[in-house]
Amino acid sequence: MTISASLVKELRERTGAGMMECKKALADTGGDIEAAIELMRKSGQAKAAKKAGRTAADGVIVIRVSPDGKRAVMVEVNCETDFVAKDANFQAFADAVADCLMANDAIDDVAALGAAPLKAAEPATVEDGRQALIAKIGENMHVRRFVRFATSNGHIASYRHGVRIGVLVDHEGGSADLGKDVAMHIAASNPLCVDAADVPAETVAKEREIYAAQAAESGKPDNIVEKMVDGRIRKFLEEVTLSGQPFVKDPETTVGKLLAKGGARVVAFRRFEVGEGVEKKQSDFAAEVAEAAAAASKG
Repeated sequence: MTISASLVKELRERTGAGMMECKKALADTGGDIEAAIELMRKSGQAKAAKKAGRTAADGVIVIRVSPDGKRAVMVEVNCETDFVAKDANFQAFADAVADCLMANDAIDDVAALGAAPLKAAEPATVEDGRQALIAKIGENMHVRRFVRFATSNGHIASYRHGVRIGVLVDHEGGSADLGKDVAMHIAASNPLCVDAADVPAETVAKEREIYAAQAAESGKPDNIVEKMVDGRIRKFLEEVTLSGQPFVKDPETTVGKLLAKGGARVVAFRRFEVGEGVEKKQSDFAAEVAEAAAAASKG
């Protein structure tokens, strides 16, 4: 049968697949566009499965904050390369995922997110969208993580540096500008927690053990060594806590002093950076070419 150009065009618009792939799917299904979409989705899922083992450590951070500043979500969506991270289709998918999270407070983990509708009043799920995008773009990608913030007494500030670093800050008191300044500082300085009291005891104990071993080599009396270690611990706590760090826009003051001056308090914060903690596979292109050439010669 003859497949019309308008039917191919419609299928391309609905699936994002190539013209020849659309034409073949329509021919295989006798021009039934719904059957062709189902066939292509099955094909796309097969392609996605082949790419599932690839490391996806690039991508984007997307933030959504409610107009009243009381609710917010931040999500990391990963792909394999920076090139795809800049792709409009990939970014549109990440935006849709963030919108889905804002519209569905009951979603509490990535698995539940995958089963949720990607867009309101449409049957396709987030997982369906991911699979279709993998088939279209040809890279592995996934929704890695997300976080929700909600406050009744405070305000949620946010900051995104490019598309790779995102920050949410729940603060009480102060102004919106102060909240944004603090979020920007967190993006730049990456504190571990708000105050010294929040630093895990095991982290402090580990640092103390290291400093004690270093100080012991000085040969000084035990009481002096103890003071040296205490001093290094104080410095460590200043470096890793939000309140103790020098403010990036004015290093003469600390963030703690800045907050006190503004009559504000940070209740909690969260910082996401694309790919942090994901081990990227280091490939040796020359070695891969040589290996492929050797295999070809044997064949």
